Amino acid sequence: MKAYSGGREATEEAGVALVGVHSEYPRFGEERALGGGTYKGGGAAKHKPNIGYRLGRRKALFEKRKRISDYALVMGMFGIIIMVIENELSSAGVYSKASIYSQALKTLISMSTVILLGLIVAYHALEVQLFMIDNCADDWRIAMTWQRIAQIGLELSICAVHPIPGQYTFTWTTKLANKGGVIGVEVGTMYKQIQVPYDVTLSLPMFLRLYLICRVMLLHSKLFTDASSRSIGALNRINFNTRFVLKTLMTICPGTVLLVFMVSLWIIASWTLRQCERFHDEEHANLLNAMWLIAITFLSVGFGDIVPNTYCGRGIAVSTGIMGAGCTALLVAVVSRKLELTRAEKHVHNFMMDTQLTKRLKNAAANVLRETWLIYKHTRLVKRVHPGRVRTHQRKFLLAIYALRKVKMDQRKLMDNANTITDMAKTQNTVYEIVSDMSTRQDSIEERLTSLEEKLSSLQEQVNSLPDMMARCLQQCWERAEQRRNFLHPDAAAVPTPPAANISPYARTIPTATHPWPPSPILQPTARAHSAPESACAPSPAPQTSPAPRPPLPS
Repeated sequence: MKAYSGGREATEEAGVALVGVHSEYPRFGEERALGGGTYKGGGAAKHKPNIGYRLGRRKALFEKRKRISDYALVMGMFGIIIMVIENELSSAGVYSKASIYSQALKTLISMSTVILLGLIVAYHALEVQLFMIDNCADDWRIAMTWQRIAQIGLELSICAVHPIPGQYTFTWTTKLANKGGVIGVEVGTMYKQIQVPYDVTLSLPMFLRLYLICRVMLLHSKLFTDASSRSIGALNRINFNTRFVLKTLMTICPGTVLLVFMVSLWIIASWTLRQCERFHDEEHANLLNAMWLIAITFLSVGFGDIVPNTYCGRGIAVSTGIMGAGCTALLVAVVSRKLELTRAEKHVHNFMMDTQLTKRLKNAAANVLRETWLIYKHTRLVKRVHPGRVRTHQRKFLLAIYALRKVKMDQRKLMDNANTITDMAKTQNTVYEIVSDMSTRQDSIEERLTSLEEKLSSLQEQVNSLPDMMARCLQQCWERAEQRRNFLHPDAAAVPTPPAANISPYARTIPTATHPWPPSPILQPTARAHSAPESACAPSPAPQTSPAPRPPLPS
């Protein structure tokens, strides 16, 4: 039952990693230890660390890794310096390889190497712990990939090489390339065989420890230690490694980085070439001659006055030539970047050139007009034409046209050269402003069209209601006419009038119904001029007596 509940909690827990075995859920590990038995009890399980604890632990491991990397670089540089001192003292004849002083210095180098190897192992152990914290893993073997194992083995093998205490020699046979005879023990016509200590072959690989400088630069870089920079880099999927830091330094201070690299390479290559060649040739025993050879090889000149004899020296010379070609290319790129105009300087230069070309264009156009007028003057406005003057002005006219074309071509080239990324961005901003203005105007036009549609709708409603209004007005006029008639002719009030429903609401003429007015004994018949004329559409009355026509409707 407990095993089932433990499995259910493990399934419901969202923070458990999909890799490794968590300390809170040791079921699988104990089942393996018990041979497949059922897990019983989990009271000894540790409390699972939360996010805050993991972040604090991660920060502490970052600081510890930085300190260990610093200590490793110090011990590596200390071993290199002691190695150089020991070789220089022995080559200068201060003591021999069997001397107690040489043994003491080599013992010191061995001790520093052992400490360095321990620091490298500690550094990678911290790397594994950081991997476990970042991926919520509890088994360190999950982080031990083949790539990590190969990297640890390579670093240990590089840092383990050092001159061991004691005097051990081997026979080194070399063909002298720049000598016509044989020096030392003669083996052949132009060969030299000398007993060389093993310290030469074991001392040169110690310079490979300088890779620790790149690691320290990475761990001390503000881009790597700043939380905001790492967050922005994570959002943009940028890996903060040594390559990124070196690119950043080459962008910020390319001249300084290139100068330090070239000087360091020159000194190290000169010293290693001297160590390889000093046992076979007296010329290479001088450090200045070795520096001269490295310098002319680095610059791809190669005078040939001093050449290496051993394969070790030739390999160093070839490596120096390759590095020199790369550094020369970097130097050209850095110098060209320094000589390039800035964005503000480019804008000022383009503005000045455009102003000058505009002035030249105006002058050329004025010259064309002037020569045209002079040609017309000397051919049409004079009594006697001088062919020499006409040809002179025609020649100047053609030169002015050519100058005008050249200025226009220069303006076109200037506009083409000015189309850089910055100008494209400026053009994009201008286009955006124009589009925004057009959008604003379109919105204003749409509002005006909406208002116009509303006004047209109201006008249509008024037009539709106009027949009703006209019908009501006609009805009111008819009623007023009836009232007037009844007032003027009371006898006619008894005669029924046609109903108002007979009036069509959409009628455009006056109703045609007429009513006879009987003669009144009180009022005399009105004159013909004052009587209202009959309507043309009214029918003739049936009775023989022609009644007086109805007065017209008031307008």
